[in-house]
Amino acid sequence: MIWVILGVVILAAIYYVTTYNGFIRLQNMIEEAFSTMDVYLVKRAELIPNLVNTVKGYAKHESETLEKVILARNAATSNAEKMAADNQLTDAIKSVFALAESYPELKSNSNFMLLQQQLTDIENDIAKSRKYYNGIVRQYNTKIQTFPSSFIAQSKNFVRQPLFEVSDDRQRENVKVEF
Repeated sequence: MIWVILGVVILAAIYYVTTYNGFIRLQNMIEEAFSTMDVYLVKRAELIPNLVNTVKGYAKHESETLEKVILARNAATSNAEKMAADNQLTDAIKSVFALAESYPELKSNSNFMLLQQQLTDIENDIAKSRKYYNGIVRQYNTKIQTFPSSFIAQSKNFVRQPLFEVSDDRQRENVKVEF
């Protein structure tokens, strides 16, 4: 009887340790995923002044669109603010590319084309890193909410993490540039 109780206690301890370590591993993966995404966001932010300066040369009277890009670029400090600023910046970049449609000479400018290609590549990398981040967060949040690991999550204050989401329906629409 004592061996059975001792076996159950040992199995419970092993489960507790492996589940706790799983939470820690997932938290670290979430941090890594966000950091990777942040690297791409910084890289994009560094390209933006070049893009804005190139577009300014062709579209001097479109300063409002370009100012939105600059403001969105400079907006973030915390992870939640970075997510919100990224959504605004993505929207603003769409406006710049839509603006380029109105200036055929800008579309043929090699600097603009190179910057646009680099930005497109970075946007693709950001999309992939968002998907990876959301996958890890989903896995972590699921583990927090499922039985019996939810007991360990509650006892050690593991809390749900936010998914990286598009903030509003406006970003799901096509950008329209009207003069």
